Formats: sequence, structure tokens, C-alpha cells
Amino acid sequence: MNETMIPIFYACDEAFVKYTIVSLHSMMKNASREHKYLIHILHTDISEERQQQVLSMADECFEIRFVDVSEYLRSISDKLPLRDYYSKTTYYRLFIAEMFPDYQKAVYIDSDTVVPGDISEFFLTDIRDAYVGACHEQVMIQEDVYGTYVEKVVGVSRYNFFNAGILLINCEQFRLHFVLDKFIQYLLYYNFVVTQDEDYLNLICKDHVYWIDQRWNTEIFGTLPHPIEQANMIHYIMTSKPWHYADCPYGDIFWDYAKETSVFEEIKNVLETYPQEEIDKDSKVAGSLLALAVSETEREDNFLNRLNRDKRAQDRVEIVHKIEQYEREGRFDEDVENDPPGRVLMPDDIEYIRKSTSEQLKTKFAFKMARKFVNDLIKDKKLIIKEIKGIENFKGLASGAVITCNHFNAFDSFAIQLAYDAAQQQGRDFWRVIREGNYTSFPGFYGFLMRHCNTLPLSSNFDTMKKFFSAIGELIREGHFVLFYPEQSMWWNYRKPKPLKRGAYMCAVKNEAPVLPCFITMKDTDIVGEDGFFIQEYTIHISEPIYPDASLPKRQREAKMMETNSRLWKEIYEREYNIPLSYTTE
Repeated sequence: MNETMIPIFYACDEAFVKYTIVSLHSMMKNASREHKYLIHILHTDISEERQQQVLSMADECFEIRFVDVSEYLRSISDKLPLRDYYSKTTYYRLFIAEMFPDYQKAVYIDSDTVVPGDISEFFLTDIRDAYVGACHEQVMIQEDVYGTYVEKVVGVSRYNFFNAGILLINCEQFRLHFVLDKFIQYLLYYNFVVTQDEDYLNLICKDHVYWIDQRWNTEIFGTLPHPIEQANMIHYIMTSKPWHYADCPYGDIFWDYAKETSVFEEIKNVLETYPQEEIDKDSKVAGSLLALAVSETEREDNFLNRLNRDKRAQDRVEIVHKIEQYEREGRFDEDVENDPPGRVLMPDDIEYIRKSTSEQLKTKFAFKMARKFVNDLIKDKKLIIKEIKGIENFKGLASGAVITCNHFNAFDSFAIQLAYDAAQQQGRDFWRVIREGNYTSFPGFYGFLMRHCNTLPLSSNFDTMKKFFSAIGELIREGHFVLFYPEQSMWWNYRKPKPLKRGAYMCAVKNEAPVLPCFITMKDTDIVGEDGFFIQEYTIHISEPIYPDASLPKRQREAKMMETNSRLWKEIYEREYNIPLSYTTE
């Protein structure tokens, strides 16, 4: 027998423990006997008699313990503001990592569930450095009011909001990133009233969720994402309780398990005697909760609006709103930030690659400064590269290439520079295409880098652009790399790929060169920048090169390369963020 000890937590009170018994029974019946399980039931008021009833369920694989959290709550009472709902048992899941410091990870599960699947499979999921493993909340996806609420109030995409009814808690990461402390800080700052602790958890764990197969949280709500026969866990959420309503969808599955427990008659009596006033109250719950979600969304001082006002630099907030506006209006190729007013770059103003000795010295000095600047950014955690995926695609390039990348930050070209460095392309240089105004008019230190760090400025002058294209061709033929931003615009911290423009692919086809598509994805870190926004952690994704199809006419070759690039970016976006790519464009 594998001696893996799997810690599993329930949290309930005297009134609800009978449903915990059914859930636990279903879990025990279907769990692999190749493991041992330690069941912790967190509570403050469960009677000795009821505890003995549950403890009698233990067997050679399942050990059961009751843990009274009263003492722990008293020990942190100085941190907790006094609100009635802190006594809610669902909040206890936030204390698990701190109360049980020896656990690296643990399962938390609600009591209004049955578990037809093998819970060991859920526990053994490798969630790497995510804070939690969880399943998407179907209510937010299927009900627009709730989806809008979590996006406009909590600040989490409806497609990336998890249901907290079953969690694989990475206790190590909870402790390392002070999740409990953050929860308490947010409690003091704002009172979430729609899904309460679930809102706090999603806010804290945003971008640090490992998405587990939806079959592990089959919510009885709306349209099921899969047949009920495939469910590993069935979650009777909101008012969908089989012990209250005989016609509860898939309630028969609950009752099949309940019949095999010592609490069957007791729960059956609950169903038979459920009072009319409670039925009337339940019938109003859905409407009341929807109204509450609408009210919170429309509040001028809701959480997200307050956070914007209190903690974020106003210019960044305005940029975020401008991005939202431009997306709605379909203005994807327009910058949302004002570049310095620039002059036209004339042919005599620049030698793209045949530079004088003095210019070469300036370039050498500029690169030295740039490397120190980037190293300082990394040291100060203002530029955080978590991972470079697909570096073998960069290393495998035998020719010069056009590199494409999404554009969302003035420093994103540094990220691609680091990927180029990691590819160890000896004797082959990395160049970047920049805007005309950034070359001619950008002031100070950044302007010096713009003019001297292997940059290829665009121009609104036709003759200068002839020199530009000639330089691109020469660099690619000599085996060098040229970074283009084919979206044409920079939108700060915008995560979606924007529609692409033709220029990069025209250069690739003209010079019979491959395109190396790079796409950078982002996650919020715990670090708040000077602008009040969380600093982003980048993962650089390098796809396989796209080669021109010589069998097609020139324009079709360009179009095919652009379409392939767009498809690859879309696939990366949807895979990494677990969100279907869509735009608000009207």
C-alpha cells in the first residue's frame, strides 16, 4: 500500500454535520484504498454525541478528527474585525495553511456535496506553484449579471473565477505569500456581500490558480458542462438542496448515498417537514442575490472603484479606461498613451546599420547602460521573467528572422532581448523596430537608448522608409533578428492579442525569411508598483517558426503567415489564461 497521507478538510456546524456525513460516506465509498486519508472537520459547536456518530465511520484507510477552531479564532481575534459572518464555517478554509504548518497541500470540500470520483486523484494533481487548484464557477460564466459583478467589483474575469466548494490548497504557497494576512487586510478594507469569502479568495489568488477538470466541481446550476455520469464531485449549490426539494436536479444521487448512512431518516424528515416560510424565502433568494450583484456593480465606491481611487496613479487608471473604450470602438491599432510630439525622420538623419565610428561607440555605451538598467529592473523586481517556453524554437533558427511580439509595456522588448540572450545566438545580432517619434523626440536616458540600442525607426517619409526596408533586408540576409510589433499599438498591460498588421510579414516574404512568433503572458505578482498596480510576472512563449509558402503568390504568402501568427497567439492566450478570446467591440 502507498502510505501517502491525504489531508482532507470539511467545515460545518451542528446543524449541517449530517450532510457532511453523506458527503464523507460518498467519498469513502469511491476513494482508492491504496492511500490513507486524514479527515479534519473544523467546527466550533458540534456536540460530543454527533462527533461520535461521525467518528464511527472511520476505517483502516480513513482516520477522522474533529478540530475545534474556537481557540485559534481567539488567538487571531485582535486581527479580525468584528462582523457576524466571520463565524461562518466557510471562512475556516482560509485558516488551514496556518493551523496545520506541516501540510504542503490539502483538500477542502464543502458539505453540500457528494463525491462519486476518487478523491486521491484530485489530491495528487500537480498544481506546481499555484495557490489553489480549483474549477471554474459556472454561475459567473452562465449568468451575465454575476459575470459582470466579478469583473467590475472583484476585478477577476468571469472565466477565471473559481468556485471554492472544492479546493486543492497549496498550503506552502498560502504561507509563503501571506494569504491569510491579505484576507484580513481586505476584510478591513471592503465587505464583499455577494459571494463573500469566495470573492476574497478569488481576489487574492487571481492569476495563481491551477484549473482542474470541471468534473471535480459539477455545480447543480443551469447547463451542466458535461453529463452527470462523468461527475467526480456533485455540488448542490445555492438553493438546489435535495434535502429541501424532492425535485432537486440529480437529487437521486444524493439520496442513494444518504440511504447508506446513519442520518438517512433524519435528513428524510428534513425534506418532509421543510417549512413553507423557508420555501418562500428560497424562492426570493435568487432574485435578491441578483439584485445585490447589480447594486454592488453600480456602487460608485465598490471595491474596484475604491481601489482605483485609493491606491492607483490616476494616469494609469485613465489609461485602463481608455483601453476599454478603444477595445469597444475597435481602435486596436491606435496607441492609448501620447508619445512625445515628434518630427519627421528624414533620409539624411539616419544611417540604419552603416554607422560611423562615433555612432558605434555610442551604441556600445548604450548597450552597457541598457544591460545595467535591465539588471537593476530584475534586481528590484520591476521586470520579472518567470519562464521562457519554446527557447529551442529560437535556438533552432538557421537563418535571419522576423520576430513578432505583443506590445503592452515599454520594457517588453527587454524581455525578448533576454530570450535572445538565452538562445545564445553567437555572432547574430538582435534589432528592434520602433516608432518614428520615439527615435526623433524621446528625451533623456530612454531617448538615448531608443537612438543607439540597435533600433530601426519607422518614418513617415517615403525615402527614409526605402532605407528602412533596405536595412531590414540586409540584416536578415546576414542572419540577424529583427523584432516587430505587428499589432502597431502599445496598450499597457493588455493581455489579449490584438489584430495584426501586414508590415512584418511583408518583410519576411520579401526576404524569404521565417517569422518567429513570440507571445508574452502575464500574472499579477504580490508586489505593488509605484503606480499602485501589481507588477506583472512574464512568461515568454516562443512558437515554432512560420516559413513563407513558396507555392503561393506574394500577397497570399504574407496573409497566410499573418493568419498563422494570429492563430498561434490566440491558442497561447486561451491555453494560458483559460479564457476564450473575445473582444467587447461593438
